[in-house]
Amino acid sequence: MAVEITSKIVSYSVKKAVEAPPLADENPLTVRIPSRPEGTLEAVSEKISYVGAEGRKKVYLLVSFMPVEGVLNGKRVVIERPVEFFFPSGQLSSEHQWITATMRSLSLAARGGYVTQAVADLRKVAWDKGLVRCGMNRWGKPMFHDSEVAAIAWSIQQILYRRGFLDLDGNQVPVEELVSRYAQRLASGHGWQPPSAEELDRAEREAREQQGGPAVVGHCPECNGELIMMDGCPTCYAGCGWSKCG
Repeated sequence: MAVEITSKIVSYSVKKAVEAPPLADENPLTVRIPSRPEGTLEAVSEKISYVGAEGRKKVYLLVSFMPVEGVLNGKRVVIERPVEFFFPSGQLSSEHQWITATMRSLSLAARGGYVTQAVADLRKVAWDKGLVRCGMNRWGKPMFHDSEVAAIAWSIQQILYRRGFLDLDGNQVPVEELVSRYAQRLASGHGWQPPSAEELDRAEREAREQQGGPAVVGHCPECNGELIMMDGCPTCYAGCGWSKCG
C-alpha cells in the first residue's frame, strides 16, 4: 500500500537485514541414522574366499552406502557412509549364523556412526584353529589372520578402502577428505580410485626422506620393497618380513 508523505523529510535510516545465526557444526560421520531408509541404495557385492583349518570357504557380502548430511565450519556438507552390511540368504548354515549376527551388529554400528571402530575390533578376534589365509597385500603376498572373523573383517575394511571411506590401514579418512571425494563423485560420475602400489611406495619414500629416515641399501628379493640396515642386517622396510640374516 502506498503512503503519501505530507511533511518535510528531515532524516532517514536504512533498516539492516537480520543475519541468520551460523549453523552449529554436526559431524556427518557421527550423525545417527535411525533406520535403513526406504528405496534403493548403492551397494557393493563381494565374494570373500578364505582358507583355514577346515579348508576353503566362500561367502558373499553386500555393503550399502548412502549420502549423509552434516555441518562443517558452519557450512552444510555431504559425505557417503556405509549404512548396511548384509549376508544374502541361500548360504546359511549353522556355522554361518555368527556371520549373519555380526552383519546385523555392524549395520547398527554403521548407522550409529562408529563402524570404523567396530570393524577394527573384529580384526582382533582370535581362535584356536590356526591362522586363516584371506586376500593379498599390495606386494602380492598372502594375508594371514587370527580367525575367520578377523579375515572377514579385513575384507570389509578393503571394501571400505576401495570406496574411499577408510585408508589402506583401516583408519578413518578425515571428514574434509570425504566431503571432497563425494563431491568429485557427483561432478564426474566416477568414485575415488585407490592409488597404485607404486604410488604408495613413492609416497612412503618421499615421507621418509622429508623426515630424515634411514638410508636405503637395496631392494627386497621377496616384494621388491626397500631394504634398510637394522641391527647390522639388511631388512625389508616395506614390512614383508624378509631379512638377509634370516
